[in-house]
Amino acid sequence: GQVGQGYAPVLDCHTAHIACKFQELIEKIDRRSGKKLEDNPKFVKSGDAAIVLMKPQKPMCVEKFSEFAPLGRFAVRDMRQTVAVGVIKDVNKKAATGGKVTKAAQKAQKK
Repeated sequence: GQVGQGYAPVLDCHTAHIACKFQELIEKIDRRSGKKLEDNPKFVKSGDAAIVLMKPQKPMCVEKFSEFAPLGRFAVRDMRQTVAVGVIKDVNKKAATGGKVTKAAQKAQKK
């Protein structure tokens, strides 16, 4: 099969299973050398390698593969079948919003 922009599979990273949308296919690259083959491809086929911009539907805890490998690997699954695997090259971090502070965290701050 082939995967294009707008595809929304489940991304499994460490213990998280969250739906992510393929926002943009940035470039198709050679699997062995890592050299750029094509800018903004319309789709990637089975056996291709690509740099892709993905957006999770819910907040998700990930890291760059170069900084922390266990949180930098992921598998893309659709209907429980693995469609792709990869590593995270970069993370666009969202500013922390006022999340819920637990009682345990409040006690820890007082100490």
